[in-house]
Amino acid sequence: MDRRTAVIIPCHNEALTIAEVVRGFRAALPEAEIFVYDNNSTDGTVEAATKAGATVRHERHQGKGNVVRRMFADIDADIFVMVDGDGTYDAAAAPMLIERLCAENLDMVVGARRDSSEDGLYRPGHRIGNRLLTWFAAKIFGSRLRDMLSGYRVFSRRFVKSFPALSSGFETETELTIHALHLRLPIAEVDTDYAARPDGSDSKLNTWRDGVRILWTIGLLFKEARPFLFFSILAALLALVSLGLAYPVVRDFINTGLVPRFPTAILATGVMILAYSSFICGVVLDSLGRSRLETKRLAYLRADASDRNR
Repeated sequence: MDRRTAVIIPCHNEALTIAEVVRGFRAALPEAEIFVYDNNSTDGTVEAATKAGATVRHERHQGKGNVVRRMFADIDADIFVMVDGDGTYDAAAAPMLIERLCAENLDMVVGARRDSSEDGLYRPGHRIGNRLLTWFAAKIFGSRLRDMLSGYRVFSRRFVKSFPALSSGFETETELTIHALHLRLPIAEVDTDYAARPDGSDSKLNTWRDGVRILWTIGLLFKEARPFLFFSILAALLALVSLGLAYPVVRDFINTGLVPRFPTAILATGVMILAYSSFICGVVLDSLGRSRLETKRLAYLRADASDRNR
């Protein structure tokens, strides 16, 4: 059956590359609608995208996550191809990603960037940070992906219309991945070529700032998705601190029958109370988390699945 395909491109100051990106996806997916969502560009991005034949829309709230939220809300299609407007991703790979999505009845296919470090295309700092964050997410959520931060993805309509899109910046890729893992959605990863930006085109990513934001997002989502484990770890750490503080107090009491370090004893008791409170929070929030997970799952199941093979 015919499927409506939309190519959605978040963009901020990509005048040097956006026209080529639009033309590339027009050639690879001639039947697809191509939407460029401009995020307060000041360099002629809108004009270049319009001239290349894309439908241009605007999101005034700054940040890629805000753009993704608006794109997912506004656009209606059966298959969504999301890609950055910087010209680094291979448009010719889009049919292969879509074919994988449809053939295996998946909800998300990630275009994993091939390692091009020998050519200096994928900056070492970003590559190492990506690996560390992907490893960290895998330990928490059991990720099956190697390139968690790729900006090249294909989605089913069901995924897009049930995705809450809470983040505001570049951590949106992390949120997309963890949403799929948390709901145990069918996903896959396909290797794709990754090219260098042209001269004069600068990356909007900041290795340290965005890395910290992504790590913070993982921590928040860990707390939301696995509250019992999160607060149990916190409770265990607090309990260890309390026992460490209490040891000399208890030792002196056993030896002398006195408590000469009364403030330390009070502190140790207070920290142990915090540990107990943390554990109770984990138990309560785990029950609430299960309820929220059920709600998310029901929202996913209610979403129109007309894009899926039957």
